[in-house]
Amino acid sequence: MGNMFVKKPKITEVDRAILSLKTQRGKLGQYQQQLEKVIEAEKQAARDLIREKRKDRALLALKKKRTQEDLLKQVDQWVINVEQQELSAILGEKLSEEDEEEILAEFDNLESQLNVEDMPDVPTTEPVREEDEILDLPDVPTKQPLAPNAAEIASTKRKVLEEPLEA
Repeated sequence: MGNMFVKKPKITEVDRAILSLKTQRGKLGQYQQQLEKVIEAEKQAARDLIREKRKDRALLALKKKRTQEDLLKQVDQWVINVEQQELSAILGEKLSEEDEEEILAEFDNLESQLNVEDMPDVPTTEPVREEDEILDLPDVPTKQPLAPNAAEIASTKRKVLEEPLEA
């Protein structure tokens, strides 16, 4: 009976929004894991199909894998968006507008640094070649190539179709 006078903590709209965002982040994380499993399965399927000499099906599996990778990139962006919303909801009730603007400017600065750091360095000069390095290139043909006649082409096609492929 001593609990009658204890105040229950009030659940505010901000608390509900934060809980909702955390739930979304968790679901997106599960979806990312599921997509990664599908990508691995498609890779393995493509390898198996190549071994079975079913190139057309292997290419289809690789296209599916690429589609799943694009979807995974999109989900990554969603997670980043949800995390930013969550952070702004948490900090929004405690910070002034000036503080929030400073934090957002800092986030933009960090994002631009990450984007620049992810890119490879562009060489500014040509690579230095050693004089001892000799390139072994084939001779360039000087004569005009002869066009084969239709009978030679047909016999070559027939040979190619009749011969088994090497593994």
